Amino acid sequence: MSNIAEGFERGGNAEFRQFLAVAKGSVAEVEAQLYVARDQENITQAQFETMQALAHSTKRQIAGFINYLSKTTLRGQKFK
Repeated sequence: MSNIAEGFERGGNAEFRQFLAVAKGSVAEVEAQLYVARDQENITQAQFETMQALAHSTKRQIAGFINYLSKTTLRGQKFK
């Protein structure tokens, strides 16, 4: 969430997309840690599946936002 906030505050579409991509990568890191937690039996399979579904949904939403920003003609607040 911090990457999304920082990217938004930069005021430009391109920077925002860049920080959204970093945030999406961070979700992938969380997913990797979920596998470690499951393999070490720190979480149950059911917990793993719930959290993995949330991570997948979050990545999909971020990707959709990046796609939207890539297609819009809006360049960002700092270009007004």
